[in-house]
Amino acid sequence: MTITLNPPSSQFLELTRRPAAQHESLESIIAPIFSTVQENGDIALRNYARQFDKADIDNIIVRDEEFLRAEKLLSHDVKQAIRVAAENISKFHTMQFDTMQVEATQRISTMPGVVCWRKSLPIGRVGLYIPGGTAPLFSTVLMLGIPARIAGSDIRILCTPPSATGDVHPAILYAAQTVGIRHVYKAGGAQAIAAMTFGTESVPAVHKIFGPGNKYVVAAKHYAQQYGVAIDMPAGPSEVLVIADDTANPRFVAADLLAQAEHDIDAQVMLITTSLPLAEATLQEIDIQLSFLPRKETASRALNNSRCIVVETTDAAIALSNLYAPEHLIIATHDASALAERITDAGSIFIGHYTPESVGDYASGTNHTLPTNGYARSYSGVSIDSFMKKITLQSLTNEGLQAIAPTVITMAQAEGLDAHAQAVAVRLSV
Repeated sequence: MTITLNPPSSQFLELTRRPAAQHESLESIIAPIFSTVQENGDIALRNYARQFDKADIDNIIVRDEEFLRAEKLLSHDVKQAIRVAAENISKFHTMQFDTMQVEATQRISTMPGVVCWRKSLPIGRVGLYIPGGTAPLFSTVLMLGIPARIAGSDIRILCTPPSATGDVHPAILYAAQTVGIRHVYKAGGAQAIAAMTFGTESVPAVHKIFGPGNKYVVAAKHYAQQYGVAIDMPAGPSEVLVIADDTANPRFVAADLLAQAEHDIDAQVMLITTSLPLAEATLQEIDIQLSFLPRKETASRALNNSRCIVVETTDAAIALSNLYAPEHLIIATHDASALAERITDAGSIFIGHYTPESVGDYASGTNHTLPTNGYARSYSGVSIDSFMKKITLQSLTNEGLQAIAPTVITMAQAEGLDAHAQAVAVRLSV
């Protein structure tokens, strides 16, 4: 990371650009995988497991004894941490559901005899994709599985790539069991997304797919939409932006930046500060802490995509942040709560010196599945709403129809849709 000192506002747009993505089309890779899975089902999944995961899979479905073995393999501390995180996530998302239920009882009479309302229903079949490999994201099982359960989705399945021995990471299985998911399948990559799109002998088709993954998984999720399957949101590499002043602790800030940088070589971290000494001390701390990280090579490459910007005013820091629209925003200033009220575009905000982004990733209760790549300008993170669909309803009395009929007939005729007008007019003389 290098320091940009007091840039003029005319440079803000350029400074908030993400690293240029490689605009290679992955569809030529994804399409054949989808076709093969659609035609050959489980056989294709087993072949792809052998090709990509180096695993020979006899049974794609995780068996009951594998859940039991996973529980025995995990330490007490990890199991306790999963339970505590699950409880907090459940509390936060249950509050959302309760609020939604209250809203569902509200009806409005738009004019005498015309009543409108809305009800929320769960999406019936949802599929969760959980990456495995070097960083098995069992925390994402909690973040997706808990709101799916609270929302009331009837079918909740989970796909995750197997290890070379054909096993699923025990923490993923224990987390799945904790949130009530018993249908887990040993399938990873684009082939897992295809399986959830079409269904196979073992894997049921779903209506909506959730979860992070590499560029092939992301491309596959977008491709799945061509077959009528919804996805949670557009996705890209992880990112964090930190707004800090001279009250921030450079060790804390450096640790927060590295926490995102270790995710992926394409991740981006940003520090915007009103204090040059804080910026310089943070960069020194990054070098110190980086040397101890097991994933330091990944973090180092991500730091090449990253920026430290020193600005003269808090207003400039807020403007840069809102322009960037970060996935994660940490506000480490003396007036953090006040500044948070001025943020208009961010996935999730972490307020104050003792609120690291890691708590949101794991256990505070909020969801860590968030919009990246600037999509926070128009998308929300995963919530109960993500697992629900909303149906509008209306009911008219005869008197209500008589009152609204002239308006509807006039508008329909003006649009040249006479049958629409007739559907109202035919009722007026009865």
